[in-house]
Amino acid sequence: MSWNKQLFLHEEVMLLALKDEEGTIASGTSYQYALAGAVLAELLLSEKIAVEEDKKKKYGVIKDSTPVGDPVIDECLEKVIKAKKRQQLQTWVSRFSGVKELKNKVARGLVQRGILRADEDKVMLLFTRKVYPEVDPRPEKKITERLREAIFSEKEDIDPRTVVLVSLADATGLLKVTFDKKELKARKERIEQVVNGDLSGKATKEAIAAMQAAVFVACIMPAIIVTTTTAAH
Repeated sequence: MSWNKQLFLHEEVMLLALKDEEGTIASGTSYQYALAGAVLAELLLSEKIAVEEDKKKKYGVIKDSTPVGDPVIDECLEKVIKAKKRQQLQTWVSRFSGVKELKNKVARGLVQRGILRADEDKVMLLFTRKVYPEVDPRPEKKITERLREAIFSEKEDIDPRTVVLVSLADATGLLKVTFDKKELKARKERIEQVVNGDLSGKATKEAIAAMQAAVFVACIMPAIIVTTTTAAH
């Protein structure tokens, strides 16, 4: 199958997170939250869910229940539809990140497009795991070029999807496995400009900000809980 149609954000995140040859996830990343945040961003950008603010809390509410046609997005959309009460956006990021076989479901879509290959390897000769080596490097190269242009140029008008991707990659450690850390450090102010939505259209700024806040809380809170629990013992 041709990959030459636009990839979904969670598919782009997966390509950034996977090591090209080994087909395993790069260490030091919170890739599952990046995947979940990407799905939330797709739902916001496609106006399937809307942001409802109440007492400074941001909730995700159904605006259009029509399926998108992507198995992962539609499974997550169904969760929002079936929820007994509205939930804050960060709750949805946490729930989406807990979707069963999330990594494999996203990877399978990329296998069907001919970008990855499904394989298995043994871990310490005890059990097997699914790995997804890259067989067509062109899509990831295009993604990296988009990120590079957004971060390392002075371009002023960046499309919303690239802004979301930079934000997700920055918040979850994926930028550091894609580019040199020293180079990124030198562009810290530029990255902040992009992440804050200063270089994108106003129409999508609220959706991007809501998604960023949700991912930040979902990523940071587990770490705080673990640290607090450890300190208490």
